[in-house]
Amino acid sequence: LLFSYPTKVFRQIIGDMMSGSLWPHLGMTVSETAVGFVLGTLFGTLLAILIWWSPFLSAVLDPYMVVFNSMPKVALGPIFIVMFGAGFTSIVVTTLSITVIINTLVVYNSFCNVDPNLIKVVKSFGASRVQVFTKVILPASFPTVVSTLKVNVGMSWVGVIVGEFLVAKTGLGYLIIYGFQVFNFTLVMSSLLIIAAVATAMYQMVVYIEKLLLSRR
Repeated sequence: LLFSYPTKVFRQIIGDMMSGSLWPHLGMTVSETAVGFVLGTLFGTLLAILIWWSPFLSAVLDPYMVVFNSMPKVALGPIFIVMFGAGFTSIVVTTLSITVIINTLVVYNSFCNVDPNLIKVVKSFGASRVQVFTKVILPASFPTVVSTLKVNVGMSWVGVIVGEFLVAKTGLGYLIIYGFQVFNFTLVMSSLLIIAAVATAMYQMVVYIEKLLLSRR
């Protein structure tokens, strides 16, 4: 009654695939997750570089980032909906509110933990701040920057599903909410199973990209 049963769940998945009703929801959620993942990684890394570059910005932004990271993103959802409309953009922004800060904090801490003796060596040869970053900081932090890709995969899925819970009319998060509303737990469990499968595939793809980048390095 509460959790359905495996054969019924798999019949639900296969039936939705055969009828074509699943693909628009799956495509929407995957596209939102991919955009949130790429933008979250890019913006988070750029923000980490910016606050490392400017000690003033680091001192100013650090407490705000900690506070913002601790805020429940579900509470921010309605604000994003009002600002960006009830659609794709607000869901992506909800995802970015989760991924960007975490990515920034991890990468920035990696920049700060680089061996100071390496920095002293290049400075002793007259290296500029740009050269210190490109020759020492970034190469030493490259494994951490790449490993944040794996963290951002999970965070992106969390952000997208939270956003779809609030506003979506299409997507796997919408199917979960709809299933709860009509007490169709077969639909809920099948949506969760699909999310788990697709998220695992996306994670493995990122692991492959990580190994490829590190091996080339």
